Amino acid sequence: MALAHAILVALLDRSCSGYDLAKRFSSSVGFFWDASHQQIYRELSRLEEQEYLTSQKVLQETRPNKKLYVVTEQGKAFLKDWMAQPSAISSVKDDLLVKIFGGYLVPVEVVVEDLLAHRQQHQARLDEYQSIEQQFFPERERLPPVARFQYLTLRNGIRYERSWLAWCEEAIAYLQPSKLQNSN
Repeated sequence: MALAHAILVALLDRSCSGYDLAKRFSSSVGFFWDASHQQIYRELSRLEEQEYLTSQKVLQETRPNKKLYVVTEQGKAFLKDWMAQPSAISSVKDDLLVKIFGGYLVPVEVVVEDLLAHRQQHQARLDEYQSIEQQFFPERERLPPVARFQYLTLRNGIRYERSWLAWCEEAIAYLQPSKLQNSN
């Protein structure tokens, strides 16, 4: 998947400016597709050149003028073609896992500290996702079609964070000094 697809999907339900899109990204699509403001603006220009988006300049008195971006029919067709293709499993690139793999090089406490920090970060993100679920999806059986797909994405995020939390707990327990001494 490319950033272009993530941007087009984010703009499907409502037009917005590049600034607003970057803000929306950080609270929706950005949970599973990371992009900086600069990357988003660069991609918006490319998508407009390819006629997958159009923009309309909005004049503002107290702030700089802005462009509102809308997905074109050509952009929707591009997305539909991409969505019809099978998705590959994403490759994993994770600093913590590389550190764990070579963890025998440092004192076990260093690794456990990193695991504790990750556990805390994953718990915070899980709390955020569960708050979103309660706020926006209180009655999942009554969701309109668009929201059902958004809900499924959120549920994946919740399961992902729970999985990381469980693994962090397992790793911390496994690396307790008393367990390591018994294995020598």
